Amino acid sequence: MASPVAQLGQPQWTLALSTVEHHTPIVGTASRTLTWQGEEDTRAFAERLAGHPAIADAFIALHGDLGAGKTTLVRHLLRALGAQGRIKSPTYAVAEPYELPGLAAWHFDFYRFDDPREWEDAGFRDLFAGPGLKLAEWPEKAAALLPPADLDIHIAVLDDERRRVTVVANTPRGRELLA
Repeated sequence: MASPVAQLGQPQWTLALSTVEHHTPIVGTASRTLTWQGEEDTRAFAERLAGHPAIADAFIALHGDLGAGKTTLVRHLLRALGAQGRIKSPTYAVAEPYELPGLAAWHFDFYRFDDPREWEDAGFRDLFAGPGLKLAEWPEKAAALLPPADLDIHIAVLDDERRRVTVVANTPRGRELLA
């Protein structure tokens, strides 16, 4: 509530603001670090993301060494969203489209991405500007061309089974997904 504050004979107003829990912050990032004990934890994380309405138009950037589990996470997420059939890494095709129940999704793998002209020629600008879920492995290879990711997911190998996962929300949508 606003209340007057007298200072040197001039009334001033102060406004007490409170945070409403169901509203996402306007600025800043939020992060969470997790340890996945095995693939079951990866699947559970993917299912939690899939159950969130904000996933429909999210851009999720996946970071990690070869074999860290980026594609495994994508497979579990797409399955949780209703994908049928084979889900493969788009390493050579760069992008694989998926028509899922109620939403379109694209899985990008920029590992072999070398030429920025490919970006325009392939129509990636339009895909990233349009609706749908975008999942990008090796986003640093196309970093200058990509919009800011809603979520950056960094996967680090701890041993054969365990992974340290840092999830960074960069946007209000990302913070909503992280909540």
